[in-house]
Amino acid sequence: MARNGTPHPQPLQIHRLPQSKYIDALRWLPPISPFDRHVVLAAFNSDSDASAVEIHSINSKNPSETLTHHFSWTSPHRISSLKVSQTPQKPVIAASSFSGSLHVLFADSLDAMIDSEVSLPENALHAGPISGIDLNENGSECVTVGMDGRVNVVNVGGSGVSYRKVFDSNGLASYTATKWASPAEFATGGPGFGVQWWDQRKCGGPAAQFKGNWAQKTSGIVHSIDIHPSRKHTCLAGGSSGSVFAWDLRWQQQPIILSGVGMGETPAQSLSESEVWEVQYDTFTRAANLASISSARVLPAMICSEDGILAVVEQGEEAIELLAEPCAINSFDIDKQNPSDVICCLEWESIAVLSRA
Repeated sequence: MARNGTPHPQPLQIHRLPQSKYIDALRWLPPISPFDRHVVLAAFNSDSDASAVEIHSINSKNPSETLTHHFSWTSPHRISSLKVSQTPQKPVIAASSFSGSLHVLFADSLDAMIDSEVSLPENALHAGPISGIDLNENGSECVTVGMDGRVNVVNVGGSGVSYRKVFDSNGLASYTATKWASPAEFATGGPGFGVQWWDQRKCGGPAAQFKGNWAQKTSGIVHSIDIHPSRKHTCLAGGSSGSVFAWDLRWQQQPIILSGVGMGETPAQSLSESEVWEVQYDTFTRAANLASISSARVLPAMICSEDGILAVVEQGEEAIELLAEPCAINSFDIDKQNPSDVICCLEWESIAVLSRA
């Protein structure tokens, strides 16, 4: 494995919290009050083959304490993707499964308990696993994608649930990740380092498409996508072979390589040589630094990988390594209200909480 990142230059507190279950994914829950912090976990018990969405509280003053179990909802199938809306008044939790079902949980903003739930059964949306989902900002719509080539938008507002099929490739294409960009637009990613841009106001397929024939290994897969709220024209993607790149809709022909796969005779630095499971724009960037970054430059991003790396990558800069673990880091989340705090799950049944100064 390649670890070319430098250690974090500022004080970094790391607290590792052992768990009794395998954590497939995790997300911060929007804060109920300035003193309450909760984490949503997609947990899997390998002994009983049971899955659950769990809400845990965490002590903000002493994060080294074990997470305190707050609420648990049993999932009928193992969870493939987990997302949380960013509306503190009524947080919405969406969980998809490897069997193809989708479950939307509505949390009570007063006590972080689940007070209602709606579901779509297996095979209603996809023939097989749901590989990626994303909730829009207020949690009223959820986009789902699968390896079966279907793209759906699920309306979860009100008392019921309905959905519409945006696209069905009939097996000619596959999708593994998705991210909302606006109320009408979202991006998807899939095999061949492909990225697609969808506009629901236009029918018949993607409004724009980027094919990854630039890569040295075109068999790679995009595992995760992020879109910055202030720069919705740029898709950030992470995938196979340590690849992290951006696709700018204003210049659609070439990707902007941040790490991993290189172009031609100018290879990019390789922070990791394995799968990049998740990417997110790192909103911890100081306001002064952000103001100096031109619109043509990709904003800093955080990644986690199969070879145990959690790091910040920036265009043209050496990566900053936050964690280097002996096992995979499967998922992470940056606290939207307090971006100095990051939580991630390790394959060896533990969670790490990081606080950056």
